[in-house]
Amino acid sequence: MRYSVGIGDRCEEFELDEADVIEVMHANEVEVGEVGPALVRAALERPRATPRLRELVSCGQRVCVITSDVTRPLPTAEILPEVMDELHAGGVSDDDVLLAIALGSHRPQTQDELRRIMGPYFGRLAVLNGDSRGLVHFGRTRHGTPVDILAEVAEADVRVSLGNVEYHYFAGYSGGAKAIMPGVSTFEAIQANHALMCDPAARSGNMESPVRLDLEEACRMVGLDFIVNVVLDEERRIVYCACGDFVEAQRDACRELDRLYGCPLAEKADVVVVSQGGAPKDLNLYQLQKALDNAKHPVRDGGAIVLVGSCAEGLGQPTFERWMREASSPAEVVDHLRREFRLGGHKAAAIAQIEERADVLLVSDLPDETARACFMRPFRHVQEALDAALAEQRARLGREPRVLIMPHGGSTLPLMR
Repeated sequence: MRYSVGIGDRCEEFELDEADVIEVMHANEVEVGEVGPALVRAALERPRATPRLRELVSCGQRVCVITSDVTRPLPTAEILPEVMDELHAGGVSDDDVLLAIALGSHRPQTQDELRRIMGPYFGRLAVLNGDSRGLVHFGRTRHGTPVDILAEVAEADVRVSLGNVEYHYFAGYSGGAKAIMPGVSTFEAIQANHALMCDPAARSGNMESPVRLDLEEACRMVGLDFIVNVVLDEERRIVYCACGDFVEAQRDACRELDRLYGCPLAEKADVVVVSQGGAPKDLNLYQLQKALDNAKHPVRDGGAIVLVGSCAEGLGQPTFERWMREASSPAEVVDHLRREFRLGGHKAAAIAQIEERADVLLVSDLPDETARACFMRPFRHVQEALDAALAEQRARLGREPRVLIMPHGGSTLPLMR
């Protein structure tokens, strides 16, 4: 039978005996009604634990709206007009709104990318895009994380964030306070917060991850007045929206995400074929790691993961690349993290931990040498990688391998039963 997964802006097809497939893991069958901006409009009318946004602002106030960069699938161009309508209703003019791109440790956006992000508001709003004039220090969290926020964001009278909620491999879920930290924070703050990923409770699907709680403590120190968090389906349509308090609304969106993407699975796989679903989620290996992390749950020890993603922009982070290239084995990368926590290196170690228990075959547009430097076996096509994995597993097991296909691996979380 023929199957397909996304890679960059294209699809890769491959053949597999249907009898050997455990399942093709998609979002759960959940009945949804209206989709798109209308859901945002309705949620703005009924915020959680806050007044309406129009009631939180007034004429002459400076409002900062924080939104995601292009490595996230957030449809800002659909959400922003609804939020701007609400701000206009509260007396705020376009001239008093700053759109801050939550870059975290990512690169600034190009003009074409800003046009895509902002939609009809491109050219109408001032934009903060990696060009801040400084920082404001708010102190430290109980964990010791420094709370340093871009000055333009910190000095706004009202802060609003837009985000989409997905599973996150150590913060539990995305969305909410992550707009402030790491979104508009510093490398040092992000590194201090992310060091908490070593806690066993810092895992995908845990709403009370210690990483998340530290982010929320920092966010309270800064102040985030209102959030608009959406859940997207596999076609990247808005199928749910929660607005209001940055904790209450985010948790509400998390529960909806669980209903949609928490996928029960009764059988572990010998081979997992996993993709991020294509661009923009597979721009680099740093982002593609999220799909790999979800694939680690259902694969048997000694099994194989066929990881599919374009990685058109390479590895995506200099420390990540350096740690991989300097190590002689996955174990050495993991040991490096135990000796020294470094942002970027943390993802190298997360990948290496998976590579210690499963073979990773990478189907990408990366040079072969770059893939091998990351302890992955390079392939150009899914069928070639899958055939290699099946042959090796067949020889190891003495039977036909069982295969799980995850076309949207960064979104769907296998819940082993």
